[in-house]
Amino acid sequence: MKKYTIQTDPFIVPTTDGKRIEEHHGRIATKNPAISIAHMIAPPHWSEPFQTPEFEEYTYIISGKKQFIIEDEILILKAGQSIRIAENTRIQYSNPFDEPCEYLSVCRPAFDFMKVHREE
Repeated sequence: MKKYTIQTDPFIVPTTDGKRIEEHHGRIATKNPAISIAHMIAPPHWSEPFQTPEFEEYTYIISGKKQFIIEDEILILKAGQSIRIAENTRIQYSNPFDEPCEYLSVCRPAFDFMKVHREE
């Protein structure tokens, strides 16, 4: 049995908002419910609704900037910065800027649409 897995064919998550999501490891790509790792590109002026996920999420910004509204606090991260958001935290992710934002996202346990609890 191999003690490693090289991912060469990430699952491309279908989106309708212009965001590119490549899940390299996780529930869909590798059938791993413990962790997910995704490479993402958020287009300029993109945003998601507020959500309160049941999982923790780590984000590392590769290029551009990304805005986080965590509870009532607004944070902006830029290339080279990272953040950990605890599970059950109300948050909104967005890119209100004029350039794309490229980043990595790691969720523990793995991202699950049924446990993200997006607001309408």
